[in-house]
Amino acid sequence: MTEEEAGHLPVLLDEVVEALSPKGGESLLDLTVGLGGHSAAVQDLTSPGGLVVGVDRDSEALAVASRRLDPGRTALVHGNFGDLQDLRSRLPRPDFDMVLADLGVSSPQLDDGRRGFSFRQEGPLDMRMDRERGLDARAFLETIEETELMRIIADFGEERHARRVARAIVEERSVRPIDSTGQLARVVRSVVPRSRSGKVDPATRTFQAIRIAINGELEALAHLLDRFETLLAPGGRFAVISYHSLEDRQVKEAFRLREREQGHELLTPRPLRPQDDEVNRNPRSRSARLRVIRRLGEGGAR
Repeated sequence: MTEEEAGHLPVLLDEVVEALSPKGGESLLDLTVGLGGHSAAVQDLTSPGGLVVGVDRDSEALAVASRRLDPGRTALVHGNFGDLQDLRSRLPRPDFDMVLADLGVSSPQLDDGRRGFSFRQEGPLDMRMDRERGLDARAFLETIEETELMRIIADFGEERHARRVARAIVEERSVRPIDSTGQLARVVRSVVPRSRSGKVDPATRTFQAIRIAINGELEALAHLLDRFETLLAPGGRFAVISYHSLEDRQVKEAFRLREREQGHELLTPRPLRPQDDEVNRNPRSRSARLRVIRRLGEGGAR
């Protein structure tokens, strides 16, 4: 299965490859390997002898990546970068020349109604990256207090109408269980006006907020950003693709802190964004931001 056949195009691919600048024999730790698009491009440039270690919470994505990547130079791990202690114990080496984290939800996940991520696809209300553990969105909405739900929608979705949305969800669940993506989307749309442009669905921010909450996405990112240098060999490059301001703010602050503390060089003073032609091919790339930092060599050498 190719990326195009799977309905997924790796975001900012050329920019990621240029920023990571892979060389023959180097190693890549892809913490969100997904369908393997970024990893495959890097792997092509690290032969002979290069190693790709791909990590993902989604076992279905790992199955696709295993068919895409060179099995002789690839190791795949079912895991979560939010638990680095456990993850590191299962990696084949202690540090890497390149580390990549693409924080987005892949197009196949969004487009597969069974996964419950999309307000455009009717399906069970799930939203878990790893369907083998944790509460799904249906159970989450069934038990959460209204005030906490309002906070999550406001903080994680940056939704101005969070109070109104939380109230509508609580009222709906008091009448009938909210167990499908379509039902949740209709509830949100009933109380949130459309944007003036009409391009952004009123349910977008609420779905984002619930997904972030049940997957612990911001906590996992904070954990990674606090410890990423332990994964980098001297001279190693770390690239992060974020998709909304909450993530990008965390990455920006963490990278600037590392640069001020010395020992690291910021390779992207400003985040790299997709070119117009990429956005035209893949509208979901529109909000992507790429930031890259490099660990300096021993003794701070560049």
